[in-house]
Amino acid sequence: MAPNPSVGVMLPRDLPAAQVLPFARAAEDLGFDELWVVEDLGFRGGFTQAAAVLGATDRIRVGIGILPAAVRNPVYAAMEIATLEQLFPGRTDVGIGHGMPGWMRQAGCWPERPLTFLTEYVTAVRALLAGEEAAGARLEPAVVPAAVPPLVLGVRGPRSLAASGRIADGTVLAEPTTPEYAAAALDAIAPAGPHRVVAYNVGAVDDDAARALATARPALEWIGEPDWAPHLAPLPYADELAALRARSTSRAEFAAGLPDAWVADLALAGTPDEVRARIAALGRAGVTSSVFIPAGDDPLAALGSLARAR
Repeated sequence: MAPNPSVGVMLPRDLPAAQVLPFARAAEDLGFDELWVVEDLGFRGGFTQAAAVLGATDRIRVGIGILPAAVRNPVYAAMEIATLEQLFPGRTDVGIGHGMPGWMRQAGCWPERPLTFLTEYVTAVRALLAGEEAAGARLEPAVVPAAVPPLVLGVRGPRSLAASGRIADGTVLAEPTTPEYAAAALDAIAPAGPHRVVAYNVGAVDDDAARALATARPALEWIGEPDWAPHLAPLPYADELAALRARSTSRAEFAAGLPDAWVADLALAGTPDEVRARIAALGRAGVTSSVFIPAGDDPLAALGSLARAR
């Protein structure tokens, strides 16, 4: 039987600054295994957040998910990663990906051949962290970390997933990650050896299952859009969901029209026992880290209820 995944929580990108470090400390105190920070265009930087929460905590692993490759020269990215690994050894997972095409074009850094670029980028970063020469440079011996931290790819789509199986230590699957999607993604990844699978999902836990579903529902308003097609294709109701999206005049209308059974399937939402069972199902599908995205208006307050489903 597959072991249950580690359980983590995402630090929301728009969390008020005064709550960032209290959120990280609370996540550690409540027993979460991992805390994941995000780097979305216009919000906070991934490396700065990771350094801050690593310094404010003692045990919890911190994942950066994800750093868009084209934003940083690989040498300078390797310097940042090496610094985190030297200061906080063995506590960081580094996610790297294409980035959202629209955001990257907005920032003027979308490469001509995104998959080739990402493959060469990750290969160079790994070599630099190992003390080798790459991208025309080499890290100074005093900076090279004792061990290369796990590099995981935040990607979707069959060719990118296959690349992750070849060059990365793991893969970050964005929400919604159902057991069906996790299994399909692993088929595409086809790793030759051990490979972490980090699954993001909207999370809401309550003794009243209906209240948990109502809390999670608004956070699913994006999922019917084209970027989410790989996530939805393996689901038995994929065509019905696409039809709901097509006839909905707004995201809010789409979310309101989702049947409760679909919300429970597309999120980690329900009673503590129901959510624990869902996390176990993800583990059986190959997920090694299950990460809650807190739903609702107060993510810091939500941590305690989410922790009940660990």
